Amino acid sequence: MPRTPGPLNAIEVRDAAERLRTGEPLERTVLARVVRAVCAELARLHPGGSIELRVPPFAAVQLALDDAGRHRRGTPPNVVECSPEVLLRLAAGTLTWADAKKSHHVLASGTRSDLRAIFPLVSG
Repeated sequence: MPRTPGPLNAIEVRDAAERLRTGEPLERTVLARVVRAVCAELARLHPGGSIELRVPPFAAVQLALDDAGRHRRGTPPNVVECSPEVLLRLAAGTLTWADAKKSHHVLASGTRSDLRAIFPLVSG
Protein backbone atom coordinates (compact mmCIF):
# COMPACT_ATOMS: atom_id res chain seq x y z
CA MET A 1 0.00 0.00 0.00
CA PRO A 2 1.44 3.44 -0.94
CA ARG A 3 2.45 5.65 1.96
CA THR A 4 0.89 9.06 2.39
CA PRO A 5 3.53 11.75 2.00
CA GLY A 6 4.17 14.11 4.87
CA PRO A 7 3.43 17.82 4.62
CA LEU A 8 5.51 19.90 2.27
CA ASN A 9 8.58 21.30 3.98
CA ALA A 10 9.75 24.34 1.98
CA ILE A 11 13.19 24.33 3.59
CA GLU A 12 13.72 20.68 2.67
CA VAL A 13 12.59 21.33 -0.93
CA ARG A 14 14.93 24.33 -1.30
CA ASP A 15 17.84 22.41 0.27
CA ALA A 16 17.30 19.37 -1.96
CA ALA A 17 17.02 21.53 -5.08
CA GLU A 18 20.18 23.46 -4.25
CA ARG A 19 22.10 20.25 -3.65
CA LEU A 20 20.88 18.89 -7.00
CA ARG A 21 21.73 22.16 -8.77
CA THR A 22 25.32 21.87 -7.58
CA GLY A 23 25.55 18.23 -8.60
CA GLU A 24 25.39 16.71 -5.14
CA PRO A 25 23.34 13.50 -5.14
CA LEU A 26 20.47 12.90 -2.75
CA GLU A 27 19.72 9.64 -1.00
CA ARG A 28 16.95 7.79 -2.80
CA THR A 29 14.69 7.82 0.27
CA VAL A 30 15.08 11.60 0.65
CA LEU A 31 14.46 12.16 -3.05
CA ALA A 32 11.33 9.98 -2.98
CA ARG A 33 9.93 11.64 0.16
CA VAL A 34 10.38 15.19 -1.11
CA VAL A 35 9.05 14.40 -4.61
CA ARG A 36 5.94 12.78 -3.13
CA ALA A 37 5.38 15.75 -0.83
CA VAL A 38 5.70 18.18 -3.76
CA CYS A 39 3.25 16.15 -5.84
CA ALA A 40 0.78 15.94 -2.96
CA GLU A 41 0.98 19.71 -2.48
CA LEU A 42 0.44 20.32 -6.19
CA ALA A 43 -2.63 18.05 -6.12
CA ARG A 44 -3.94 19.89 -3.06
CA LEU A 45 -3.46 23.30 -4.67
CA HIS A 46 -4.65 22.32 -8.16
CA PRO A 47 -7.22 19.52 -7.79
CA GLY A 48 -8.59 18.02 -10.94
CA GLY A 49 -7.88 15.54 -13.63
CA SER A 50 -7.10 17.39 -16.84
CA ILE A 51 -3.28 17.09 -16.54
CA GLU A 52 -1.23 14.11 -15.44
CA LEU A 53 2.17 14.94 -13.94
CA ARG A 54 4.47 11.94 -13.97
CA VAL A 55 7.68 11.81 -11.94
CA PRO A 56 8.98 8.27 -12.37
CA PRO A 57 9.66 6.18 -10.40
CA PHE A 58 8.18 7.99 -7.41
CA ALA A 59 4.88 9.66 -8.25
CA ALA A 60 2.12 10.51 -10.68
CA VAL A 61 -0.61 12.98 -9.88
CA GLN A 62 -3.55 14.51 -11.72
CA LEU A 63 -4.00 18.27 -11.67
CA ALA A 64 -6.14 21.02 -13.18
CA LEU A 65 -5.08 24.62 -13.69
CA ASP A 66 -8.41 26.01 -14.82
CA ASP A 67 -12.08 25.09 -15.13
CA ALA A 68 -11.61 23.64 -18.61
CA GLY A 69 -13.33 20.43 -17.68
CA ARG A 70 -12.44 17.24 -15.96
CA HIS A 71 -11.15 14.12 -17.61
CA ARG A 72 -13.03 11.13 -16.20
CA ARG A 73 -11.49 7.93 -17.58
CA GLY A 74 -7.96 6.76 -18.24
CA THR A 75 -5.00 9.03 -18.84
CA PRO A 76 -5.85 12.72 -19.25
CA PRO A 77 -5.15 14.28 -22.65
CA ASN A 78 -2.44 16.50 -21.14
CA VAL A 79 0.66 14.73 -19.83
CA VAL A 80 3.81 16.18 -18.29
CA GLU A 81 6.79 14.03 -17.37
CA CYS A 82 10.07 14.92 -15.71
CA SER A 83 12.71 13.40 -13.50
CA PRO A 84 12.54 13.75 -9.71
CA GLU A 85 15.54 16.07 -9.83
CA VAL A 86 13.88 18.39 -12.35
CA LEU A 87 10.63 18.50 -10.37
CA LEU A 88 12.45 19.55 -7.20
CA ARG A 89 14.43 22.22 -9.02
CA LEU A 90 11.23 23.57 -10.60
CA ALA A 91 9.47 23.53 -7.23
CA ALA A 92 12.27 25.50 -5.59
CA GLY A 93 12.82 27.89 -8.48
CA THR A 94 16.42 26.85 -9.24
CA LEU A 95 15.19 25.86 -12.73
CA THR A 96 12.54 27.68 -14.74
CA TRP A 97 9.80 25.97 -16.71
CA ALA A 98 11.07 27.64 -19.90
CA ASP A 99 14.62 26.40 -19.36
CA ALA A 100 13.43 22.90 -18.48
CA LYS A 101 11.32 22.74 -21.66
CA LYS A 102 14.08 24.24 -23.80
CA SER A 103 16.61 21.67 -22.57
CA HIS A 104 14.07 18.82 -22.96
CA HIS A 105 14.16 18.02 -19.24
CA VAL A 106 10.36 18.28 -19.25
CA LEU A 107 8.26 16.39 -21.76
CA ALA A 108 4.80 17.90 -22.13
CA SER A 109 1.98 17.03 -24.50
CA GLY A 110 -1.53 18.39 -24.81
CA THR A 111 -2.95 21.88 -25.12
CA ARG A 112 -3.10 22.41 -21.35
CA SER A 113 0.27 20.93 -20.38
CA ASP A 114 2.03 24.23 -19.66
CA LEU A 115 2.76 24.26 -15.92
CA ARG A 116 4.80 27.47 -15.76
CA ALA A 117 2.11 29.12 -13.61
CA ILE A 118 2.57 26.68 -10.71
CA PHE A 119 6.36 26.94 -10.36
CA PRO A 120 8.18 27.79 -8.24
CA LEU A 121 6.09 26.14 -5.56
CA VAL A 122 8.11 27.37 -2.60
CA SER A 123 9.56 30.84 -2.27
CA GLY A 124 13.13 31.69 -1.58
